[in-house]
Amino acid sequence: MDAATDTARSIQLEAGWQQALESEFSQPYMQQLSAFLRAEKAAGKLVYPAGGLIFNALNLTPLDQVRVVILGQDPYHGAGQAHGLSFSVPAGVAIPPSLQNIFKELQRDLNIVAPNHGCLESWARQGVLLLNTALTVEAGQAGSHAKSGWHRFTDRIIEVINQQREHVVFMLWGAHARSKAALLDPKKQLILTSVHPSPLSAYRGFLGCGHFSRCNQFLQQMGQTPIDWRLPAVN
Repeated sequence: MDAATDTARSIQLEAGWQQALESEFSQPYMQQLSAFLRAEKAAGKLVYPAGGLIFNALNLTPLDQVRVVILGQDPYHGAGQAHGLSFSVPAGVAIPPSLQNIFKELQRDLNIVAPNHGCLESWARQGVLLLNTALTVEAGQAGSHAKSGWHRFTDRIIEVINQQREHVVFMLWGAHARSKAALLDPKKQLILTSVHPSPLSAYRGFLGCGHFSRCNQFLQQMGQTPIDWRLPAVN
């Protein structure tokens, strides 16, 4: 077994993703990315999320169950926030402003009362892939790992979904996410675009976009079960 294959297997990806992405781990860019992350940690830098959560989105949403993709950019860079799912934070952590606006749109669109936490795992388990385009970040340094190689890897994830799945709803919020539409076949997938839910832009079109109801209508038209966007309360 060569080092690249050993690295891929040690990551313990969900089986479908493992098969689809295994060849990526033998690519020079992924070996360079691995070396970069090791060097960052050796230099004493704090990297989020914790190593076991870097591929959390893939492991909670198997490839053959992907029905919706919500694309984020960077993991949260504050202590305790990032757990490998775009826009999500663990229960008990303060809900970030962008996620507050997502909850506002859910209430406006589907009359879903905002939950008392920001953990979106229940969405992930229903087939909503909560994917960031960079999967790690240095603590306190937004965008710090954006040029480390992650974008090539996550572009490949998007390409795999486009090739192997159909009738997937892609929610692309903000210019960065919208740029990924070029990787998709609009005849196979539903592509929903908007400005980012950040407080800086949400009032320019995210609030009022209706993406959640449009997503469920499309899934039902395709004979699929709609997503239950309600989040279970956490004590």
